[in-house]
Amino acid sequence: MATTATRAASGDWVKIAFGMFAVGWGANQFSPMLIVYRHELRLGAGVVAGLFLVYALTLIPGLLVGGPVSDRFGRRPAVLPFVVLSPLATLLLVVGPRSLVVLSAGRALAGLCSGVVFGSATAWVQELSHGTGQSARRAALALTAGFGLGPVAAAVLAQWAPDPLVLPYLPHLVIGVVAAILVWRAPAGVPPAASPPAAREPAAREPAGWPPAPVRTWRFWLTVAPASPMVFGSVALAIVVLPEDVTSARTLSAGFAGLMTALAFSAGVGVQPLARRFGNPLAGVVAGLCCAAAGAGVGVAAVAATDRVLAGFAAVLLGLAYGLCLVSGLRQAEQMAGPNQRGAVVACYYALAYLGFAAPYLAAGLGAAVGQAGAFGVLAGIALVIAACTAGYEISRDRAGRVPDPPVLCQAGTTGTRT
Repeated sequence: MATTATRAASGDWVKIAFGMFAVGWGANQFSPMLIVYRHELRLGAGVVAGLFLVYALTLIPGLLVGGPVSDRFGRRPAVLPFVVLSPLATLLLVVGPRSLVVLSAGRALAGLCSGVVFGSATAWVQELSHGTGQSARRAALALTAGFGLGPVAAAVLAQWAPDPLVLPYLPHLVIGVVAAILVWRAPAGVPPAASPPAAREPAAREPAGWPPAPVRTWRFWLTVAPASPMVFGSVALAIVVLPEDVTSARTLSAGFAGLMTALAFSAGVGVQPLARRFGNPLAGVVAGLCCAAAGAGVGVAAVAATDRVLAGFAAVLLGLAYGLCLVSGLRQAEQMAGPNQRGAVVACYYALAYLGFAAPYLAAGLGAAVGQAGAFGVLAGIALVIAACTAGYEISRDRAGRVPDPPVLCQAGTTGTRT
């Protein structure tokens, strides 16, 4: 009887992971639709970029608010309302397919839902995983599956089904409702007040304030933060920049964008078990950065030759970078966080990771200066430099006997923080 109850409890994380999957689906299903809107509504590149940007404008505040709120008031009150709102954000895209105001409102709501859910639900999955050591991979897998399958399904429906401005969104309406039911029925996470004294003690020694104490350490900013934007930066290069650079405006299609998305996220899902095998998560981060450099390097040849096959190969490498960096970065963030600040620290990590979605704008700026192929070369060099600096810092800590790093910001009366 006890074994059955334990198994039931150990599977409760799946309900939260499905909620992350559904919100991730709703967040990224819009990516291939930008091509459809550009053709159907005859939008300029600036307007299309604006529709992409409005999501980020609400996502980052959602992350920075949602994580601390879930730490203070519990995971369910923070996560459940925004899992419910996610399909409503999609419904706005269905009812106003030709209104830029309604489309922008739908994307803004989707960004807010993503921001609140991703950080808080990741912490919730960790609490319901009961110390199995699999929480980072579980959360990353749920997020990646939603990010990957959502745009692929939308691209297929937009390319070959009738009514390409409406039908691509219908699957998420169903998935979102199912997710809301499952999350509503999931057990609550472990509230900070209910944590045993031994679990609360490290957090009690951490100075209060914002950002959370682990984020105010040199270790976070020298080993976690530099590689964080490469998580979604790698994906953005694969699913946004490369499809446009290897095709003309006339031949660019939602179908090809969907194929590139499938390649990138399939690689990201496939490599995540390997990321968990690295004893030191920083090694997984360095490996991911090397894959990002290799993918951008192949991107140089793909863009120069306008070769779709090479672009697909680059997308696989960039997807490997995404999977390795995401799982390893989450492991680092979880290891540094005390139980009372877990949601806030993970939210800060996601906020930095989402800065990577500015990669298309960076690539465009570099392209204007050195050409699009040259832009990929510069980005490959940046990834290698970050990998070298990150590895070098950790090696220096090993040689120094892992002396604790001083905090970046100290408050009066504190002498240090956990690292």
